[in-house]
Amino acid sequence: MSAGRTPIAAANGKAEFVPGSLRVHVITWGCQMNVYDSDRMTDVLATAGYGQAASPAEADLIILNTCHIREHAAEKLFSELGRLRRLKESRAAAGGRLRLAVAGCVAQAAGAEILARAPFVDLVFGPQTYHRLPSLLARVEAEGTAIDTEFPAEPKFDFLPEQRAGATGPVAFLAIQEGCDKFCSFCVVPYTRGAEQSRPAAAVLTEARQLVASGAREITLLGQNVNAWRGAGPDGKDWTLARLLRALAEIPGLLRLRYTTSHPRDMTDALIAAHGEIPALMPFLHLPVQSGSDAVLTRMNRRHRAADYLRIVERLRAARPDIALSSDFIVGHPGESAADFAATLALVRAVGFAQAFSFKYSPRPGTPAAAAPGQIPEEEKKTRLATLQALLREQQGRFNQTMVGRELPVLFTGPGRHPGQLVGRSPYLQPVHLDAPHAWLGSIRSVRILAAHPNSLAAASLQPQEHAAA
Repeated sequence: MSAGRTPIAAANGKAEFVPGSLRVHVITWGCQMNVYDSDRMTDVLATAGYGQAASPAEADLIILNTCHIREHAAEKLFSELGRLRRLKESRAAAGGRLRLAVAGCVAQAAGAEILARAPFVDLVFGPQTYHRLPSLLARVEAEGTAIDTEFPAEPKFDFLPEQRAGATGPVAFLAIQEGCDKFCSFCVVPYTRGAEQSRPAAAVLTEARQLVASGAREITLLGQNVNAWRGAGPDGKDWTLARLLRALAEIPGLLRLRYTTSHPRDMTDALIAAHGEIPALMPFLHLPVQSGSDAVLTRMNRRHRAADYLRIVERLRAARPDIALSSDFIVGHPGESAADFAATLALVRAVGFAQAFSFKYSPRPGTPAAAAPGQIPEEEKKTRLATLQALLREQQGRFNQTMVGRELPVLFTGPGRHPGQLVGRSPYLQPVHLDAPHAWLGSIRSVRILAAHPNSLAAASLQPQEHAAA
Protein backbone atom coordinates (compact mmCIF):
# COMPACT_ATOMS: atom_id res chain seq x y z
CA MET A 1 0.00 0.00 0.00
CA SER A 2 1.11 3.59 -0.54
CA ALA A 3 1.39 4.22 3.20
CA GLY A 4 4.36 1.89 3.34
CA ARG A 5 6.41 3.08 0.40
CA THR A 6 9.55 4.97 1.36
CA PRO A 7 12.53 6.35 -0.55
CA ILE A 8 15.80 4.47 -0.69
CA ALA A 9 18.95 6.48 -0.06
CA ALA A 10 21.44 6.29 -2.92
CA ALA A 11 25.21 6.48 -2.62
CA ASN A 12 25.21 10.05 -3.92
CA GLY A 13 22.90 11.16 -1.11
CA LYS A 14 19.90 11.71 -3.35
CA ALA A 15 16.65 9.88 -2.88
CA GLU A 16 15.98 7.02 -5.25
CA PHE A 17 12.89 4.88 -5.51
CA VAL A 18 12.10 1.38 -6.57
CA PRO A 19 10.76 1.78 -10.14
CA GLY A 20 6.97 1.72 -10.16
CA SER A 21 6.77 1.73 -6.35
CA LEU A 22 5.46 5.29 -6.10
CA ARG A 23 2.32 6.85 -7.54
CA VAL A 24 1.51 10.41 -8.60
CA HIS A 25 -1.91 11.99 -9.02
CA VAL A 26 -2.18 15.33 -10.85
CA ILE A 27 -5.21 17.59 -10.36
CA THR A 28 -5.50 20.00 -13.27
CA TRP A 29 -7.31 23.32 -13.42
CA GLY A 30 -7.60 25.74 -16.30
CA CYS A 31 -6.59 25.76 -19.92
CA GLN A 32 -5.71 23.01 -22.37
CA MET A 33 -2.05 23.94 -21.99
CA ASN A 34 -2.34 22.92 -18.35
CA VAL A 35 -3.83 19.59 -19.43
CA TYR A 36 -0.83 19.07 -21.71
CA ASP A 37 1.59 20.12 -18.96
CA SER A 38 0.00 17.69 -16.51
CA ASP A 39 0.40 14.85 -18.97
CA ARG A 40 4.05 15.75 -19.50
CA MET A 41 4.66 15.93 -15.75
CA THR A 42 3.59 12.29 -15.51
CA ASP A 43 5.95 11.51 -18.40
CA VAL A 44 8.85 13.16 -16.54
CA LEU A 45 7.99 11.38 -13.31
CA ALA A 46 7.69 8.04 -15.11
CA THR A 47 11.43 8.28 -15.81
CA ALA A 48 11.93 8.60 -12.03
CA GLY A 49 9.89 5.50 -11.27
CA TYR A 50 6.46 7.03 -10.62
CA GLY A 51 3.31 5.34 -11.84
CA GLN A 52 -0.05 7.09 -12.03
CA ALA A 53 -2.58 6.94 -9.20
CA ALA A 54 -6.26 6.93 -10.07
CA SER A 55 -7.18 9.05 -7.04
CA PRO A 56 -5.51 11.23 -4.39
CA ALA A 57 -6.07 8.52 -1.77
CA GLU A 58 -3.83 6.14 -3.76
CA ALA A 59 -1.04 8.66 -4.39
CA ASP A 60 2.34 9.24 -2.78
CA LEU A 61 2.64 12.58 -4.57
CA ILE A 62 -0.23 14.93 -5.43
CA ILE A 63 0.38 17.83 -7.79
CA LEU A 64 -2.11 20.67 -8.10
CA ASN A 65 -1.54 22.20 -11.54
CA THR A 66 -3.10 25.64 -11.18
CA CYS A 67 -4.45 28.33 -13.49
CA HIS A 68 -4.37 32.07 -12.79
CA ILE A 69 -6.79 33.13 -15.52
CA ARG A 70 -10.03 32.43 -13.68
CA GLU A 71 -11.33 34.52 -10.81
CA HIS A 72 -10.54 33.45 -7.23
CA ALA A 73 -7.79 31.09 -8.43
CA ALA A 74 -5.72 31.46 -5.25
CA GLU A 75 -8.73 30.95 -2.98
CA LYS A 76 -9.64 27.78 -4.85
CA LEU A 77 -6.08 26.52 -4.42
CA PHE A 78 -5.95 27.09 -0.65
CA SER A 79 -9.38 25.52 -0.19
CA GLU A 80 -8.18 22.37 -1.97
CA LEU A 81 -4.92 22.40 -0.02
CA GLY A 82 -6.90 22.46 3.22
CA ARG A 83 -8.67 19.26 2.17
CA LEU A 84 -5.42 17.60 1.12
CA ARG A 85 -3.74 18.60 4.37
CA ARG A 86 -6.18 16.34 6.22
CA LEU A 87 -5.31 13.51 3.85
CA LYS A 88 -1.60 14.10 4.42
CA GLU A 89 -2.04 14.11 8.19
CA SER A 90 -4.09 10.91 8.15
CA ARG A 91 -1.44 9.26 5.98
CA ALA A 92 1.26 10.26 8.48
CA ALA A 93 -0.81 8.97 11.39
CA ALA A 94 -0.96 5.60 9.63
CA GLY A 95 2.82 5.53 9.32
CA GLY A 96 2.99 6.58 5.68
CA ARG A 97 3.84 9.73 3.79
CA LEU A 98 2.20 11.97 1.22
CA ARG A 99 3.98 14.73 -0.67
CA LEU A 100 2.00 17.79 -1.84
CA ALA A 101 3.16 19.98 -4.73
CA VAL A 102 1.69 23.12 -6.32
CA ALA A 103 2.47 23.79 -9.98
CA GLY A 104 1.34 26.10 -12.75
CA CYS A 105 0.60 29.79 -13.00
CA VAL A 106 -0.60 30.41 -9.43
CA ALA A 107 2.59 28.73 -8.23
CA GLN A 108 4.61 31.01 -10.50
CA ALA A 109 2.83 34.15 -9.26
CA ALA A 110 2.57 33.35 -5.57
CA GLY A 111 5.24 30.77 -4.78
CA ALA A 112 6.51 32.19 -1.49
CA GLU A 113 3.00 33.05 -0.33
CA ILE A 114 1.88 29.46 -0.89
CA LEU A 115 4.63 28.10 1.36
CA ALA A 116 3.91 30.80 3.97
CA ARG A 117 0.15 30.15 4.09
CA ALA A 118 0.41 26.39 3.64
CA PRO A 119 3.73 25.26 5.15
CA PHE A 120 2.65 21.62 4.80
CA VAL A 121 3.19 21.95 1.03
CA ASP A 122 6.44 20.25 0.06
CA LEU A 123 7.12 21.63 -3.42
CA VAL A 124 6.17 24.69 -5.48
CA PHE A 125 7.23 25.03 -9.10
CA GLY A 126 6.22 27.10 -12.10
CA PRO A 127 5.08 26.03 -15.56
CA GLN A 128 8.56 26.41 -17.03
CA THR A 129 10.38 24.12 -14.61
CA TYR A 130 8.49 20.83 -14.41
CA HIS A 131 11.17 19.11 -16.50
CA ARG A 132 13.25 19.39 -13.30
CA LEU A 133 10.77 17.42 -11.19
CA PRO A 134 13.10 14.51 -10.31
CA SER A 135 15.81 16.85 -9.01
CA LEU A 136 13.24 19.03 -7.23
CA LEU A 137 11.86 15.98 -5.42
CA ALA A 138 15.40 15.07 -4.44
CA ARG A 139 15.74 18.56 -2.94
CA VAL A 140 12.55 17.96 -0.98
CA GLU A 141 14.07 14.77 0.42
CA ALA A 142 17.25 16.60 1.40
CA GLU A 143 15.87 19.94 2.54
CA GLY A 144 12.22 19.35 3.46
CA THR A 145 10.74 21.80 0.93
CA ALA A 146 11.68 23.19 -2.47
CA ILE A 147 10.55 26.06 -4.68
CA ASP A 148 11.48 26.75 -8.31
CA THR A 149 9.75 29.62 -10.10
CA GLU A 150 12.66 30.74 -12.22
CA PHE A 151 12.42 31.24 -15.98
CA PRO A 152 15.19 28.92 -17.20
CA ALA A 153 17.34 30.03 -20.10
CA GLU A 154 16.75 26.68 -21.81
CA PRO A 155 13.25 25.78 -23.06
CA LYS A 156 11.71 23.03 -20.95
CA PHE A 157 10.63 21.19 -24.12
CA ASP A 158 14.29 20.41 -24.83
CA PHE A 159 14.44 18.29 -21.67
CA LEU A 160 11.15 16.42 -21.71
CA PRO A 161 11.17 12.67 -22.40
CA GLU A 162 10.79 11.88 -26.07
CA GLN A 163 8.39 9.02 -25.37
CA ARG A 164 4.96 9.66 -23.89
CA ALA A 165 3.94 7.46 -20.98
CA GLY A 166 0.77 5.45 -21.46
CA ALA A 167 -1.65 5.19 -24.34
CA THR A 168 -3.06 8.15 -26.20
CA GLY A 169 -6.76 8.51 -26.86
CA PRO A 170 -8.30 9.50 -30.21
CA VAL A 171 -7.87 13.19 -29.32
CA ALA A 172 -4.53 14.63 -28.20
CA PHE A 173 -3.01 18.00 -27.35
CA LEU A 174 0.44 19.04 -28.49
CA ALA A 175 2.11 22.20 -27.18
CA ILE A 176 4.11 23.97 -29.87
CA GLN A 177 4.40 27.47 -28.42
CA GLU A 178 4.38 28.98 -24.97
CA GLY A 179 4.39 32.43 -23.45
CA CYS A 180 3.17 35.70 -24.89
CA ASP A 181 4.69 39.02 -25.91
CA LYS A 182 1.41 40.92 -26.35
CA PHE A 183 0.98 42.15 -22.73
CA CYS A 184 -2.77 42.66 -22.78
CA SER A 185 -3.65 44.86 -19.82
CA PHE A 186 -5.81 42.24 -18.09
CA CYS A 187 -3.62 39.17 -18.59
CA VAL A 188 -1.04 37.47 -16.36
CA VAL A 189 0.34 35.09 -19.00
CA PRO A 190 3.47 37.13 -19.87
CA TYR A 191 4.33 37.20 -16.17
CA THR A 192 3.59 33.54 -15.39
CA ARG A 193 4.53 31.85 -18.69
CA GLY A 194 7.19 34.27 -19.87
CA ALA A 195 8.17 35.42 -23.34
CA GLU A 196 7.06 33.63 -26.49
CA GLN A 197 8.97 30.46 -27.29
CA SER A 198 8.37 28.25 -30.31
CA ARG A 199 9.39 24.61 -30.48
CA PRO A 200 11.36 23.48 -33.55
CA ALA A 201 9.24 21.94 -36.28
CA ALA A 202 11.15 18.65 -36.16
CA ALA A 203 10.35 18.17 -32.47
CA VAL A 204 6.68 18.93 -33.08
CA LEU A 205 6.49 16.50 -35.99
CA THR A 206 8.23 13.77 -33.99
CA GLU A 207 5.82 14.12 -31.09
CA ALA A 208 2.85 14.20 -33.46
CA ARG A 209 3.96 10.96 -35.11
CA GLN A 210 4.30 9.35 -31.68
CA LEU A 211 0.81 10.50 -30.71
CA VAL A 212 -0.66 9.06 -33.91
CA ALA A 213 1.20 5.79 -33.36
CA SER A 214 -0.37 5.66 -29.90
CA GLY A 215 -3.89 6.12 -31.21
CA ALA A 216 -4.46 9.84 -31.77
CA ARG A 217 -6.57 10.72 -34.80
CA GLU A 218 -7.06 14.39 -33.98
CA ILE A 219 -4.37 16.71 -32.65
CA THR A 220 -4.90 20.20 -31.28
CA LEU A 221 -1.82 22.41 -31.38
CA LEU A 222 -1.51 24.49 -28.23
CA GLY A 223 0.03 27.81 -27.35
CA GLN A 224 -0.81 30.92 -25.39
CA ASN A 225 -0.48 32.70 -28.74
CA VAL A 226 -0.25 29.69 -31.02
CA ASN A 227 -0.54 31.44 -34.37
CA ALA A 228 2.56 33.47 -33.47
CA TRP A 229 4.54 30.21 -33.71
CA ARG A 230 7.76 30.63 -35.68
CA GLY A 231 9.84 27.49 -35.42
CA ALA A 232 13.06 26.33 -36.99
CA GLY A 233 12.22 24.01 -39.87
CA PRO A 234 14.15 20.87 -40.82
CA ASP A 235 15.08 22.63 -44.06
CA GLY A 236 17.03 25.27 -42.14
CA LYS A 237 14.39 27.95 -42.65
CA ASP A 238 11.97 29.43 -40.15
CA TRP A 239 8.52 27.94 -40.58
CA THR A 240 5.18 29.58 -39.91
CA LEU A 241 2.16 27.87 -38.42
CA ALA A 242 0.66 27.52 -41.89
CA ARG A 243 3.75 25.62 -43.06
CA LEU A 244 3.71 23.41 -39.97
CA LEU A 245 0.04 22.55 -40.47
CA ARG A 246 0.77 21.42 -44.03
CA ALA A 247 3.56 19.14 -42.81
CA LEU A 248 1.43 17.69 -40.03
CA ALA A 249 -1.40 16.99 -42.48
CA GLU A 250 0.94 14.64 -44.35
CA ILE A 251 1.34 12.27 -41.37
CA PRO A 252 -0.48 9.01 -42.17
CA GLY A 253 -3.30 8.35 -39.74
CA LEU A 254 -3.61 11.95 -38.56
CA LEU A 255 -7.11 12.79 -39.73
CA ARG A 256 -7.88 16.07 -38.00
CA LEU A 257 -6.00 19.20 -36.97
CA ARG A 258 -6.94 22.15 -34.78
CA TYR A 259 -5.02 24.95 -33.05
CA THR A 260 -5.76 27.23 -30.12
CA THR A 261 -5.51 29.96 -28.79
CA SER A 262 -4.93 32.58 -31.47
CA HIS A 263 -4.53 36.35 -31.60
CA PRO A 264 -6.09 38.39 -34.43
CA ARG A 265 -2.76 40.19 -34.97
CA ASP A 266 -1.18 36.91 -36.08
CA MET A 267 -3.82 35.69 -38.54
CA THR A 268 -1.60 35.87 -41.62
CA ASP A 269 -2.62 35.52 -45.27
CA ALA A 270 -0.94 32.10 -45.40
CA LEU A 271 -2.76 30.87 -42.31
CA ILE A 272 -6.12 32.05 -43.58
CA ALA A 273 -5.43 30.34 -46.91
CA ALA A 274 -4.54 27.12 -45.07
CA HIS A 275 -8.10 26.90 -43.77
CA GLY A 276 -9.33 26.53 -47.32
CA GLU A 277 -6.55 24.29 -48.57
CA ILE A 278 -5.89 21.69 -45.83
CA PRO A 279 -8.78 19.20 -45.56
CA ALA A 280 -7.55 17.91 -42.19
CA LEU A 281 -7.75 21.41 -40.68
CA MET A 282 -11.18 21.48 -39.06
CA PRO A 283 -13.66 24.23 -39.96
CA PHE A 284 -13.72 25.62 -36.44
CA LEU A 285 -11.51 28.39 -35.11
CA HIS A 286 -11.25 29.93 -31.65
CA LEU A 287 -10.22 33.55 -32.25
CA PRO A 288 -10.58 35.80 -29.18
CA VAL A 289 -11.67 39.38 -29.79
CA GLN A 290 -12.38 40.34 -26.12
CA SER A 291 -14.42 43.47 -26.96
CA GLY A 292 -16.20 45.13 -29.85
CA SER A 293 -15.22 48.64 -28.75
CA ASP A 294 -12.09 50.23 -30.18
CA ALA A 295 -11.73 52.34 -27.05
CA VAL A 296 -11.76 49.27 -24.83
CA LEU A 297 -9.47 47.34 -27.18
CA THR A 298 -6.98 50.20 -26.89
CA ARG A 299 -7.16 50.12 -23.09
CA MET A 300 -6.69 46.37 -23.26
CA ASN A 301 -3.58 46.81 -25.44
CA ARG A 302 -5.05 44.31 -27.90
CA ARG A 303 -3.39 45.99 -30.92
CA HIS A 304 -6.34 45.41 -33.22
CA ARG A 305 -9.60 47.20 -33.89
CA ALA A 306 -13.08 45.80 -34.21
CA ALA A 307 -12.99 46.42 -37.98
CA ASP A 308 -9.74 44.44 -38.22
CA TYR A 309 -11.44 41.47 -36.58
CA LEU A 310 -14.46 41.69 -38.88
CA ARG A 311 -12.19 41.75 -41.93
CA ILE A 312 -10.38 38.62 -40.71
CA VAL A 313 -13.73 36.88 -40.26
CA GLU A 314 -14.76 37.88 -43.77
CA ARG A 315 -11.52 36.53 -45.25
CA LEU A 316 -11.76 33.28 -43.27
CA ARG A 317 -15.27 32.71 -44.53
CA ALA A 318 -14.17 33.43 -48.07
CA ALA A 319 -11.40 30.83 -47.72
CA ARG A 320 -13.59 28.27 -45.93
CA PRO A 321 -17.33 29.05 -46.28
CA ASP A 322 -18.36 26.45 -43.68
CA ILE A 323 -16.00 27.70 -40.97
CA ALA A 324 -17.51 28.32 -37.52
CA LEU A 325 -16.03 30.70 -35.00
CA SER A 326 -15.59 30.82 -31.26
CA SER A 327 -14.26 33.72 -29.22
CA ASP A 328 -13.47 35.13 -25.77
CA PHE A 329 -15.11 38.22 -24.29
CA ILE A 330 -14.39 40.26 -21.19
CA VAL A 331 -17.10 42.62 -20.00
CA GLY A 332 -16.59 45.43 -17.53
CA HIS A 333 -12.95 46.13 -18.31
CA PRO A 334 -11.94 49.37 -16.56
CA GLY A 335 -13.34 52.33 -18.46
CA GLU A 336 -15.94 50.34 -20.40
CA SER A 337 -18.98 52.56 -20.97
CA ALA A 338 -22.52 51.54 -21.86
CA ALA A 339 -21.72 52.53 -25.45
CA ASP A 340 -18.59 50.37 -25.41
CA PHE A 341 -20.62 47.40 -24.24
CA ALA A 342 -23.22 48.06 -26.93
CA ALA A 343 -20.39 47.92 -29.49
CA THR A 344 -19.50 44.44 -28.23
CA LEU A 345 -23.08 43.29 -28.67
CA ALA A 346 -23.06 44.76 -32.18
CA LEU A 347 -19.90 42.83 -33.09
CA VAL A 348 -21.38 39.59 -31.76
CA ARG A 349 -24.48 40.10 -33.89
CA ALA A 350 -22.36 40.91 -36.94
CA VAL A 351 -20.20 37.77 -36.64
CA GLY A 352 -22.54 35.11 -35.28
CA PHE A 353 -20.56 32.74 -33.07
CA ALA A 354 -20.96 28.99 -32.79
CA GLN A 355 -19.45 29.03 -29.30
CA ALA A 356 -17.91 31.60 -27.00
CA PHE A 357 -16.44 32.09 -23.55
CA SER A 358 -17.37 35.25 -21.68
CA PHE A 359 -16.30 36.58 -18.30
CA LYS A 360 -16.57 39.54 -16.01
CA TYR A 361 -13.36 41.49 -15.73
CA SER A 362 -11.57 40.66 -12.50
CA PRO A 363 -8.25 42.26 -11.50
CA ARG A 364 -5.09 40.18 -11.62
CA PRO A 365 -2.32 41.46 -9.31
CA GLY A 366 0.53 43.05 -11.22
CA THR A 367 -1.40 43.65 -14.44
CA PRO A 368 -1.91 47.24 -15.69
CA ALA A 369 -5.71 47.01 -15.65
CA ALA A 370 -5.77 46.10 -11.96
CA ALA A 371 -4.76 49.66 -11.01
CA ALA A 372 -6.48 51.45 -13.90
CA PRO A 373 -9.11 54.11 -13.24
CA GLY A 374 -12.73 53.57 -14.14
CA GLN A 375 -13.27 50.23 -12.40
CA ILE A 376 -16.82 49.03 -13.15
CA PRO A 377 -19.16 48.18 -10.24
CA GLU A 378 -19.66 44.47 -9.74
CA GLU A 379 -23.43 44.61 -10.23
CA GLU A 380 -23.03 46.39 -13.55
CA LYS A 381 -20.54 43.77 -14.70
CA LYS A 382 -22.99 41.02 -13.74
CA THR A 383 -25.79 42.69 -15.69
CA ARG A 384 -23.66 43.16 -18.79
CA LEU A 385 -22.35 39.60 -18.65
CA ALA A 386 -25.87 38.19 -18.38
CA THR A 387 -26.94 40.22 -21.42
CA LEU A 388 -23.97 39.10 -23.47
CA GLN A 389 -24.28 35.46 -22.48
CA ALA A 390 -27.96 35.40 -23.40
CA LEU A 391 -27.06 36.59 -26.91
CA LEU A 392 -24.20 34.08 -27.20
CA ARG A 393 -26.42 31.21 -26.03
CA GLU A 394 -28.99 32.20 -28.62
CA GLN A 395 -26.36 32.14 -31.35
CA GLN A 396 -24.94 28.80 -30.21
CA GLY A 397 -28.42 27.30 -30.11
CA ARG A 398 -29.18 28.61 -33.58
CA PHE A 399 -25.91 27.19 -34.92
CA ASN A 400 -26.57 23.80 -33.35
CA GLN A 401 -30.03 23.75 -34.90
CA THR A 402 -28.50 24.14 -38.37
CA MET A 403 -26.93 20.71 -37.86
CA VAL A 404 -30.27 18.89 -37.54
CA GLY A 405 -30.91 16.66 -40.54
CA ARG A 406 -27.32 16.89 -41.76
CA GLU A 407 -24.83 14.07 -42.15
CA LEU A 408 -21.66 14.85 -40.20
CA PRO A 409 -18.38 12.98 -39.83
CA VAL A 410 -17.91 12.33 -36.11
CA LEU A 411 -14.74 11.19 -34.38
CA PHE A 412 -15.81 8.88 -31.55
CA THR A 413 -13.80 9.49 -28.42
CA GLY A 414 -15.41 7.64 -25.52
CA PRO A 415 -18.48 6.11 -23.87
CA GLY A 416 -21.58 8.22 -23.43
CA ARG A 417 -23.65 8.69 -20.30
CA HIS A 418 -25.97 5.79 -21.04
CA PRO A 419 -25.27 2.08 -21.68
CA GLY A 420 -24.53 1.38 -25.33
CA GLN A 421 -23.94 5.05 -26.07
CA LEU A 422 -20.81 6.71 -27.47
CA VAL A 423 -19.81 10.36 -27.59
CA GLY A 424 -17.76 11.96 -30.33
CA ARG A 425 -16.72 15.31 -31.75
CA SER A 426 -18.17 16.95 -34.82
CA PRO A 427 -15.91 19.00 -37.10
CA TYR A 428 -17.24 22.02 -35.20
CA LEU A 429 -16.17 20.62 -31.81
CA GLN A 430 -19.72 19.83 -30.71
CA PRO A 431 -20.21 16.73 -28.55
CA VAL A 432 -22.33 14.19 -30.47
CA HIS A 433 -24.15 11.35 -28.68
CA LEU A 434 -25.60 8.23 -30.24
CA ASP A 435 -26.07 4.51 -29.70
CA ALA A 436 -23.16 2.77 -31.41
CA PRO A 437 -20.84 -0.20 -30.96
CA HIS A 438 -17.70 0.08 -28.86
CA ALA A 439 -15.66 -0.82 -31.95
CA TRP A 440 -16.36 2.64 -33.31
CA LEU A 441 -14.11 4.29 -30.70
CA GLY A 442 -11.19 6.04 -32.36
CA SER A 443 -12.83 6.06 -35.79
CA ILE A 444 -14.64 8.68 -37.83
CA ARG A 445 -18.15 7.73 -38.94
CA SER A 446 -20.80 9.65 -40.82
CA VAL A 447 -23.96 10.01 -38.77
CA ARG A 448 -27.25 11.83 -39.15
CA ILE A 449 -28.01 14.57 -36.64
CA LEU A 450 -31.47 14.08 -35.13
CA ALA A 451 -31.66 16.81 -32.50
CA ALA A 452 -29.77 19.80 -31.18
CA HIS A 453 -29.36 20.58 -27.49
CA PRO A 454 -27.81 23.71 -25.95
CA ASN A 455 -24.33 22.17 -25.76
CA SER A 456 -24.48 18.95 -27.78
CA LEU A 457 -26.08 17.03 -30.64
CA ALA A 458 -27.98 13.74 -30.78
CA ALA A 459 -27.40 11.49 -33.79
CA ALA A 460 -28.32 8.18 -35.38
CA SER A 461 -26.09 5.77 -37.24
CA LEU A 462 -26.25 5.61 -41.01
CA GLN A 463 -25.14 1.97 -40.74
CA PRO A 464 -27.82 0.26 -38.62
CA GLN A 465 -26.94 -3.17 -39.94
CA GLU A 466 -23.31 -2.78 -38.76
CA HIS A 467 -24.49 -1.62 -35.34
CA ALA A 468 -26.89 -4.48 -35.01
CA ALA A 469 -24.22 -7.01 -35.93
CA ALA A 470 -21.57 -5.56 -33.66
